[in-house]
Amino acid sequence: MSAAVALAIGAMALGALTPPASAATSASAGRDAVQQALNTLVRDDGMPAALASVKDRNGRTRTYTAGVGDLATHAPVPVDGQVRIGSNTKTFVAVVVLQLVGEGKIALDDDVDTYLPGLVRGKGIDGRRITVRQLLQQTSGLPNYTNYLGDDVRYYTPRELLATALRHPADFDPGEKWAYSNTNYIVAGLIVQKITGRPLAKEIDRRIIKRAGLRHTYFPAPGDASIREPHPHGYYRESADGPLHDITEIDPSWGWAAGQLISTDSDLNRFFGALLAGRLLPPAQLAQMRSTVPAEATFGPGARYGLGLVSRPLPCGGLSWGHGGSFPGYETRSGATDDGRAASVAVTMQLTDEASRRNLERAVDTALCR
Repeated sequence: MSAAVALAIGAMALGALTPPASAATSASAGRDAVQQALNTLVRDDGMPAALASVKDRNGRTRTYTAGVGDLATHAPVPVDGQVRIGSNTKTFVAVVVLQLVGEGKIALDDDVDTYLPGLVRGKGIDGRRITVRQLLQQTSGLPNYTNYLGDDVRYYTPRELLATALRHPADFDPGEKWAYSNTNYIVAGLIVQKITGRPLAKEIDRRIIKRAGLRHTYFPAPGDASIREPHPHGYYRESADGPLHDITEIDPSWGWAAGQLISTDSDLNRFFGALLAGRLLPPAQLAQMRSTVPAEATFGPGARYGLGLVSRPLPCGGLSWGHGGSFPGYETRSGATDDGRAASVAVTMQLTDEASRRNLERAVDTALCR
């Protein structure tokens, strides 16, 4: 793997050919603000492709595409194609943990050592001082392992990912501040496995994917670098003006509980809609999930982070609840509202500049506010 891909992995949070925009699945595509937002992502931000799914408060869904799905063959963008959803995986993991809280098997304010005795230790790091809540809310101070993976793309076990983080000192004392770290969700995933005695992938599938009727969402098996269903290819470039390289097939194990899932825009809408409607968590646990702290540094003005869930103010008023995902080759943003609206947008290149990230977020806002 090149140094550019290693840099892209570290960023997971969150003179090229510019493909033409294709139409929305509607006769009024030329006048549609969502289609125009996707066209802008392709034309102005240089994304090979963009795709979206939007559900209004009455349950009507529209899908959109722009750009080209495969630069080598010029194949069209598959409507509602599968993509790597990166850190949206964290919301799935948080839901599983909170379901276990509702079942009385985990307590949010128990320390990590209650479930993983002696495992989380390092310079300034002690699992006896970090709570489950702090893991889910990104206030533990654990260093971010993806900053230290280097350029070795291979299969990683979750324990290897945690060990990578623990070779480095804590970023701050637990509870002292908020800072995004993928390591928090590796530990959360290990807790799920310890409590249930089952692989994390099986628990996500049983507790969320099947329960919410997500037909195009799955956790890739060890060694599976492919994407099962129709999908746009994902790309990266080594420099701002360099050529695009296809990175669709990549071992995703380095993301694990922090970012390994594959899904579609419509499945993400279904997931966040079911979550906000109370179909995945009891009221008490959903309320805990929506208890937030400021997270503007990572998610933009007014953003706040709950337990694996981000709230952002909408320009038309109210809040959207969702997350986002960044993975080599793909970037996604999702949001849903309490009145039933939902929107997810994906592009086929990981974003590295703030302007493009904000344009992607504005596309979601446009879809929710139109």
